[in-house]
Amino acid sequence: MNTSRKAGFTLVEIMIVVAIIGLLAAMAIPNFVRARTTTQQNACINNLRQIDGAIQQWALEKNKAGSATVTPTDATPYLGRSLSGEWPTCPSGGTYSLTTVNERPACDQLGHVLQFP
Repeated sequence: MNTSRKAGFTLVEIMIVVAIIGLLAAMAIPNFVRARTTTQQNACINNLRQIDGAIQQWALEKNKAGSATVTPTDATPYLGRSLSGEWPTCPSGGTYSLTTVNERPACDQLGHVLQFP
């Protein structure tokens, strides 16, 4: 009498497991991408807040009017220790632009907008 048993999984069982893993990945990957995009957007907006604060400090210290033109060189010394006095960069690869003291700094990436209530 032959009593040997074959241990292992059948091809159908392995295919079902692979299909389930594929479905889970298809649901999880878009959430990870969305979370990364949101994190980059929030980091950029926080950078814009820091830049705006530096501009306002520069304007107050130098007695500049709201229509005064501001450059990154003017605001860099006022960025503080948190950014090591360096000009911040957008995590999404955008560039920041400055115009005047009354205008908020802007990023050229979609959705990266500094808004105040």
